[in-house]
Amino acid sequence: MSDLKDATQRKLSFLSTLKAVFWSFFGVRKKSAYEEDAAKLNPIHVIVAGVLGAVIFVTVLLFIVKAVVANH
Repeated sequence: MSDLKDATQRKLSFLSTLKAVFWSFFGVRKKSAYEEDAAKLNPIHVIVAGVLGAVIFVTVLLFIVKAVVANH
């Protein structure tokens, strides 16, 4: 239980978390950057950023599909 409390007290900013999640979506992360982020990122921020990234990704895909279908 102490490990979870310690993990949620990490101080890296939400913007840094968004950046890390963005690059993780593309899969172009260096191992050293991943290890550094894993030690510093707040897990709650990672979950929120991941859900937000997934929603944006799906929304962009829907707009692309609607644009392509509308042109035919």
